Amino acid sequence: MKKRDQISAEERTYLASQWRLMWRKFIEHKLAIFGGGILLIFYVVAIFCQFLSTYDIDKRHTNYIYCPPQRFHFFSEDGFHSRPFVYGLEEKLDLKTFRRVYTENKTKKNPIYFFVHGNKYRFLNLFSLDFHLLGVKKGTLFLFGTDELGKDLFSRNLYAARISLSISLVGVALSFILGSVLGGISGYYRGAADMIIQRVIEFLISIPTIPLWMALSAALPQDWSPIKVYFGITIILSIIGWCGLARVVRGKLISLSEEDFVMSAKIAGASDSRVIINHLLPSFLSYLIVSLTLSVPYMILGETSLSFLGLGLRPPVVSWGVLLKQAQNVRTVALHPWLLLPGLFVIITVLAFNFLGDGLRDAADPYK
Repeated sequence: MKKRDQISAEERTYLASQWRLMWRKFIEHKLAIFGGGILLIFYVVAIFCQFLSTYDIDKRHTNYIYCPPQRFHFFSEDGFHSRPFVYGLEEKLDLKTFRRVYTENKTKKNPIYFFVHGNKYRFLNLFSLDFHLLGVKKGTLFLFGTDELGKDLFSRNLYAARISLSISLVGVALSFILGSVLGGISGYYRGAADMIIQRVIEFLISIPTIPLWMALSAALPQDWSPIKVYFGITIILSIIGWCGLARVVRGKLISLSEEDFVMSAKIAGASDSRVIINHLLPSFLSYLIVSLTLSVPYMILGETSLSFLGLGLRPPVVSWGVLLKQAQNVRTVALHPWLLLPGLFVIITVLAFNFLGDGLRDAADPYK
């Protein structure tokens, strides 16, 4: 009976489709599952950032400049409270350092409520709402503290996730199209087209990435709207990203172009574009997916680097790189370390994508 079950399991493995085998191998990779879960949470937060935020990202709390994060409390002198709360804040001026020092006022307890009314927003750009997941009816709720203008960093980090995560996906999508098309042309037609495309790739790769990005982003007009700058930065990040993928596609097409199924498609009268799109690219689609997954972190780091240097996205657009620009001063970071929280989110996102990419890379060869 056991031998029969063993044989049937082996048969199921060899009869399963490539995608099913990839899925079986992928779910065995615990780090990949963990990274995928983290990314799912981040993208859900990015989509619903308006609902999850506590304040309008442009609202200034002038009485709470560089306010540290407020902590949740369940216990006080009165004992346990079923509803979490934050203490009210009192501001004092340190006469030695001339810094604002905030202390908790234990006599003021501000309970935290769910689904509170706040600033109005266009939910998914469909209809107007003013409900927010968390909030207080009195006092303040600064979960990540405030910046030099008194703006709530919790809300700004949520909105920044939407920009930083979406610009990476758009940039990778453009890189995928350019890499697949130009790499396909180079590997399938060869000859003069192959020579020209490969020389262009070698020229772009030979240029240092950061100086090239800086030069191109600095060329963007200063009077451009935030939307134009957003798409301009996306295109800049895609200029280099397609080169590596194009080389992979070219090598795969050269090795597969003489296979029997390709010759059969040509004899059947299939056009060149149909052979490339319907026969060649799907034969190594799993490797393309892995390449895309591993390219996203580089896009995020590219946007963060440019915005940190002041050459990427500009206020009023909010991204993790724009928020990190406030942490350029070492003294500011030493006094207000919560300004580095966007960097922590960048690190977590990049690691999660790398974990996911490693799992997909292992799953791409399910028979291994």
